[in-house]
Amino acid sequence: MIEQTVMAAGGLAAGTLLALAFGGGLLRCRRDRSRLREEIDGLRDQLDDARSRADRVSAELAAEIAHLTDRRVPAVATRAAHPHVQVPGPLSPGFARTGPGAGLDGVLHALSSAMTQERKRVDAAARAGMRGTTREIQAGLYRLQDVLRGLQQHYDDPELAQTLFELDHENEQSLRRAQVAAVVCGAWVGLARQESHVVDAVTGGQSRIVGYHRVRVNNHLEPGTALVSHAVEPVAIIVAELLDNALRHSSRDTDVTVSLERAHHGVAVTIDDAGVGMSADERAYAQRMVASREPILLSDLGDPPRMGLAAIGQLTRQFDLSVDLSTPSPYGGVRAVLLVNSHLISHVDPVVRPPAAAAPRSTRPAGTQQPVTAETTGKLPIRTSASSRAVRAIARPTRPVVPDRPVPDRDPAAPADDPRVPAAHDHDDGPGHGTAPADDVLPQRRRRRPRTDPGAAVPAACPVPEQAQPPARTPEDSAAALGALQSGTAAARSTADPEGNDPR
Repeated sequence: MIEQTVMAAGGLAAGTLLALAFGGGLLRCRRDRSRLREEIDGLRDQLDDARSRADRVSAELAAEIAHLTDRRVPAVATRAAHPHVQVPGPLSPGFARTGPGAGLDGVLHALSSAMTQERKRVDAAARAGMRGTTREIQAGLYRLQDVLRGLQQHYDDPELAQTLFELDHENEQSLRRAQVAAVVCGAWVGLARQESHVVDAVTGGQSRIVGYHRVRVNNHLEPGTALVSHAVEPVAIIVAELLDNALRHSSRDTDVTVSLERAHHGVAVTIDDAGVGMSADERAYAQRMVASREPILLSDLGDPPRMGLAAIGQLTRQFDLSVDLSTPSPYGGVRAVLLVNSHLISHVDPVVRPPAAAAPRSTRPAGTQQPVTAETTGKLPIRTSASSRAVRAIARPTRPVVPDRPVPDRDPAAPADDPRVPAAHDHDDGPGHGTAPADDVLPQRRRRRPRTDPGAAVPAACPVPEQAQPPARTPEDSAAALGALQSGTAAARSTADPEGNDPR
C-alpha cells in the first residue's frame, strides 16, 4: 500500500510538473507569437511609410523633370544667346543636393556646352562664308579705287576732278564697311603699310568717314612719333569707327575733338563728342564689345548687325591695343580713349619723312624730336588712298620742288653774308612758319599742265642743291622697272639666239 501511495504521489508530482512545463511553454509561445505579430505590424507600418516616401519622391522627381523641360531647358537655350537671362533653379531647394538633382544639373550643363559648341560651329561657318564674300568685294573696290586714281591723275578739269574725288570718297565708304565686316569675321586688315606718323594714321581714319570736316585734331605728340608698320592700318580702322560713332550720335552743328597725347605706356588718342551720350547699360555693353577677351559671335551683333564695336574688339585682341568707353565726355557725350602701347610706337625723322601736308602740326617744340637714325631714313611715306588725298590735300612727291615763295634778287656785288640776302640754309624752326631748308625741301603739289608763263622759271639764286634727297620710288615704279628689265633681257636673248635656244 505504501509503495502504491508513493508511486501515486510520484506520478501526480510528475504530472504536475509536466503540466507546469507545458503551461509555461504555451505561455512563452503565446508571448513569442504576440511579439512576432507586433514586429510584423511594425514592418508593415515601415513598409507603408517607405511606400509613401517613394511616392512623394517620385512625385517630386516627376515635377522636377516637368519643370526642367518646361522652364529650365528653354532658359538654358535662351541664355546661350542672351547671357543676361537667368536659369531658374529646382522647385525644391533641397532637391539640388540629392542624387537626382545633381543628375538633372549635369544634364543642363551638358546641354549648355553642346549648344555653345554648336553655336560656335555655325558662327564659324557663317564667318567663313562672309570672309569669302568680303574678299571678293574688297578686291573689286580696290580695282575701282585704282581706276579712279588713274582718272584723277589723267584729267585736270576742276569740276571733273571734284566729281572723281566724290566718287572715290563714296567708294572709300563701301571699302571701309567691307573691311570692317572682314575684320569681324577674322580676316586680315587687308593692307600692309609703311611705318608712319601717328597723326597720319589718325587723319587717314578721319578721311574715311562722312562728316570728316566736323573733326578737330589736336596734335600734342613730339614730332616724328610714329607707328610700327603692322599697327598703322588697325589704328586707322579703330579711329575711323570711333569717329563714325561720334559723328552719328551727335548734332551736325557740333564738332568732335581728337587729342593725341603722350602717355606713360604709349600714345593715347582721345575722342570727345557732344552727342546724346550712353546710359549705364549701353556703356557696359559697348565696353564689353571693345574690351572683352572673348570673341564676339555674329549672332550677338543684333539685326541689322552692328559691326563697328565688334571690329574694334577684334583688332584690340589681335594687335594688343586697348579702347576705353567707360568715361563720359565733358561735353555731355561719350569719351573714347585708344591707347597704343609703347611696343607699337616708333620714330621717324620728320625732316626726311614729314607728315602729311594737311595734318595738324605738333604743339611740341621742334627741338624735342629725336635724332635721325639709320632705321628712320630712306623709308617711304604712308600710302594713302585717292580719297585721302582729296580730303586732306595729300600728295606724294615725284621730285624735289623749290618752294613757291618769291626770292628777292641778289645783288652780285653784295657779300655772301649780306643780311639782306636770304641764305639757302636759313629757315624758321617754328611750326607752320617760313620755308624748309633747301636740303630738306617739303613736297609741293603740282598740276600736270604746261607752263603758260615762260618767265616763271625757278630763280637762279635758289637752285635745287645737288645733295637734295632723291625722290622715293613707289612700288608701281619698281614693278615697271623690273618688267622693263625682264622685257629687255628677253629681247636681247632672242636677238642673240634667233632659234630660241637658251643662251645659258
